[in-house]
Amino acid sequence: MTMTQITDAGDPPARKLSERFPLLTLVMQRFALSVLLLLAVSMLIYGGVEALPGDFATTYLGQSATPQAVANIRADLGLDRPLVIRYFEWLGGAVQGDFGTSWASRNSVTEQIGKRLGNSLMLAALAAAISVPLAVGLGMLAVHFRNRMPDRIINVVSLAAISLPEFFIGYLLIMVFAINFNIATFPSTVHDGMAVLDRLQAMALPTATLVLVVLAHMMRMTRAAILSVMSSAYMETAELKGLSAFRAMLRHAAPNAIAPIVNVVALNLAYLVVGVVVVEVVFVYPGMGQYMVDAVTVRDMPVVQACGLIFAAVYIFLNMLADIIAIVANPRLRHPR
Repeated sequence: MTMTQITDAGDPPARKLSERFPLLTLVMQRFALSVLLLLAVSMLIYGGVEALPGDFATTYLGQSATPQAVANIRADLGLDRPLVIRYFEWLGGAVQGDFGTSWASRNSVTEQIGKRLGNSLMLAALAAAISVPLAVGLGMLAVHFRNRMPDRIINVVSLAAISLPEFFIGYLLIMVFAINFNIATFPSTVHDGMAVLDRLQAMALPTATLVLVVLAHMMRMTRAAILSVMSSAYMETAELKGLSAFRAMLRHAAPNAIAPIVNVVALNLAYLVVGVVVVEVVFVYPGMGQYMVDAVTVRDMPVVQACGLIFAAVYIFLNMLADIIAIVANPRLRHPR
């Protein structure tokens, strides 16, 4: 028997699998880490919400409630049982898509979230459809005219947009377009059966707010990533062969800068879904953020925990997707030494 056969026979199966399918192994590792991270976040969410000051029974019955009445409400909701048991029951239901019953409305949390989540995802998707191509285009434009007037204007405007919080941008848009010029709808209320044009009109201001919030960061990171690639030696070779600077950027720089750009886009897409909380409250938009804030007001803990877990899952999933796309796009990550 040769040394190669002995070595192969002694290799563990996991090592053989990683050598035969390196890309699949890396993807599975990212997925496993994401699941573990989501499990840890679920513990933090459940424990953190339980540690919040205030009590639903006292809020529901009022300050004049008797201790016996408060104890009865707590027993009815199962709050008199150990925290660990309640967590694992909640986690088991969440894995099956059952987040329990709202304490305030006595309705299914899953059904209520199903109605609200679609509105939030539609708002985030519309903002992403506008901001992502616009950010990449402006970033490439800034690189093409770097250190000239268009580049300076784009940088100044982007710095100003980054400096302003989303609630300030939202109120500014309301004052200008809804109050002064009366060309936009406020509040941004949508409902089932609403005509497409009416829905888009109602979503115009919150969408514009989200676009302005994430556009500047994506544009600046796109510009930085492409400039980093443009300084490479093969870019100088491409220009020496007769390619114009713009064509060299499109054909060589942009494809090689895709990994950092995708990571930035994924992070901002995650923010679009998670960061809609403030925007939805400002514009009274019936989404997950508004639902969560209303639940916090009345100490409706099942709703708060469910919304927090869904926001965390979306954020972790988009980050995992960014990692996988970066691995696929970069041969050095696919075949590490």
